[in-house]
This record gives sequence, C-alpha cells and structure tokens, in this order.
Amino acid sequence: MRRWLWGGVLALGLGATVLAVLLWMGWRQAPEPLPAAGSASGPALSVDQVSRGAYLARVGNCAACHTAQGGRPYAGGRAIDTPFGRVYSSNLTSDPATGLGRWTEDDFWQALHHGRSRDGRLLNPAFPYVEYSRVTPEDARDLWAFLRTLPPVVRENTAHELAWPYRTQWALAFWRGLYFRPAVWQSVPDQSSQWNRGGYLVQGLGHCAACHTPRDALGGYRSGAEFGGYHLPAQSWYAPSLKDLGQAGVGAADREEWVRVLKSGVGAAAVVTGPMAEVVSQSTQYLSLEDLRAMASYLASSSDAPGRAAAAEGARGAAALAGPSGVGAQLYERHCSSCHGEQGRGVLGAYPPLAGNRAVLMAQTGNLVRMVLEGGYSPSTADNPRPHGMPPFRLVLRDDEVASVLSYVRNAWGNSAPPIVPLDVLRDGAAAH
Repeated sequence: MRRWLWGGVLALGLGATVLAVLLWMGWRQAPEPLPAAGSASGPALSVDQVSRGAYLARVGNCAACHTAQGGRPYAGGRAIDTPFGRVYSSNLTSDPATGLGRWTEDDFWQALHHGRSRDGRLLNPAFPYVEYSRVTPEDARDLWAFLRTLPPVVRENTAHELAWPYRTQWALAFWRGLYFRPAVWQSVPDQSSQWNRGGYLVQGLGHCAACHTPRDALGGYRSGAEFGGYHLPAQSWYAPSLKDLGQAGVGAADREEWVRVLKSGVGAAAVVTGPMAEVVSQSTQYLSLEDLRAMASYLASSSDAPGRAAAAEGARGAAALAGPSGVGAQLYERHCSSCHGEQGRGVLGAYPPLAGNRAVLMAQTGNLVRMVLEGGYSPSTADNPRPHGMPPFRLVLRDDEVASVLSYVRNAWGNSAPPIVPLDVLRDGAAAH
C-alpha cells in the first residue's frame, strides 16, 4: 500500500513538474524587437513597399479571415469555428481606438512572429502565428506598411466564445509550451532558389499546414504527418494530402496543371470547391506564376506514391455493382452524363472529368458526398470569371441512390475504388449541416 501511495505522489509530482515547465516555456518566449524597427509615426511609406505588402497580404489571405460577411475589408469580426469554440478575427484597419492605429512596427512584429498582442497577451493560435513566425523581418515591414494604409473603420473586436479552459491565458501558455517555437525561415543551402522560395511561401505566409496537416486533440500538429491531409472538424470538409499523389500531391509531370488550378480555380482534371475555393478566389489567383511554380517545386520534392487503400479494395467496389445496367449506371445516365459525359470525360473548363479523377478515387469520400448533396461552384477568377456549377441533389436522390451512383462512378471507365454505402452518405450529409 505504501509503495502505491509513494508511486502516486511521484506521478503527481512529475506531472506538476511537466506542467510547470510547459507553462514556463509558453510564457518565456520573450519577444525580440524587429531589427531596425520603425514606428507608426515613422518615415513616409514608399509606393513600392506598400505594393509589396499588399501582395504579401494576398499570399497570407489576410482579408478572408479579417473581413466579416457583408463587412468592411480588414475590419475583422468574422466568426471562425474551432473544436474548442468560436473565435472572431480582429480589426486590422488603421482606426486608433478599435484597430491598429496606435500600434508600432514592433507591436506588429510581436504579433506576427511571437503570437503576442500589443499589451503582451498571448494570441489564440487560430491566428496562424506558428507559420507567420517564419516571415522575414523585411516582409513583415512591407506587410505592416500596407496595413498602415488601410482606411480606419470603427469596429470593436468581438470577444471569443471559447469553452473553459481554452479561453484562459495559462491554457494558451501550456499550448505554446507544447507546440510553438518562434523561428524565421532559413534557406536550405543545397536547394535551389525556387525551392527555397516555395518552402518560404508554403511554410510561412501561405500557412498551408493550417488546413492540410492532421492535428491532435489539443489542436497541435501531429508529429511526422506534415501535409498529410486533415478532416476540418468545424467545416466537415477534408483538406487532402499535399504529399500523396493520389490526393493533392504535386507530381513532376503535373506541376503546371497544379499551378493552373491555383491560378484559375479549374484545370484539365480538377475543379476547386469547398473552403479551397475561397483561398483561390481571395489569394492564389493573385500570386505570380513564379511564386506558384516555386510552391509546386517545394511540394513536389516531398510527394509520396499514391495511397493504396482505394486501389487495393477496388475489386470489391466493382463486384458491388450490378454491371452497366445497374442502379448506379442508370442514375448516372439520368442525372450526370449530360455534363460529365457518358464516358466520364467531362468538358474542359466547365465540368471536370470523373474518369481518373483523384478527388473521385480518394479513400476519404466526404467531399465527394457533399458535392452531390450540396452542389457548388468553383471560384470566380480573372482566368475563369463565369464558373460553371453543380446543382444540389439532396432533395432529388435518396441516400442509397447517392451511394449507388457514386459507387458506379468510382468503378467505371477504368476507375477502381471501394464502394460507398448509404451510411457514408447519411454521416457525411449530416455533417454538412
């Protein structure tokens, strides 16, 4: 009994020590001033600096999160759902009372690089300072120069609606102790300048990992799973793997296609939908071709062979169909073939092909089910100003019919993937509401 008692005391002591160390690590990250920092009342801004900053704001997709629906640009107030509650973006305009009008360049660097507000409070990591910490001082100055030019908008910041203890500063300190270490991007000497530029954009302002990397129960990135794909819990969409060539990985042969999709929203074999449509609409369509190609180069260097789960079970999918005259084939002919073609080849620039389409064949079928049930449009871009859309079939097809037609599509025209069952449709359809 005494041995058990002492063991319990030791375990509690170790746990308390670990907690104290993590809290200390979370708080001890004392902000360092931005090298050669100026202030909000500093020298006049150059046109080139503001222009560079505006471009960087596009790279970071800042307006998307910091603009409420129907609200003024950059004035904040957009609700962002997380597994821990709802957070609201802040006002980035130059209003001195409710925005950044009284901030200095150093204050901005503290938020961007250290995840701390002007008054020293720890910021919620829904603001992706884990990635923004990698932004160079030069780019931080340019970005700040652009934000200083935003016209003032009076809008008080909305308080976050987070469950306890996630709304507390000590919980944020604990999280930072586990997951956050400020570090500016360092170029890799034995890689090309294009690769390094791509890595800087992907890992930094582009914050691609924020959606495409799996997270653990506390919202931290899972070790060793970078860009491995993630089910966005608050949005019920799956952000596909940027490594797996069977999902959204970039292969050596399809880099230009990847660039085309991020520039226009459509490609020969893909159409952007869901949350990524907003990213293309607000951010990537404005990026230079050089930067998009650099991002493709960086991601291509770590791409893996396609996941084998779907292909391995493809025979079962084919066996589940009742041949070309089955229910799935009949439903496809009635509802889908007029746009996607009898052989699933689609129409270039309008309707994506279904034959050989990676989004159709992925083992994760939630996005596919949602598109059939909810429909949707690709983003409107300069290169594709009038995108085609897909109507919703939620009120047209029963769950078993959705399962049948998708199982057919996943195993017709040379496709091979496991069938979808009505329970999958019920689950993914309910998650969409």
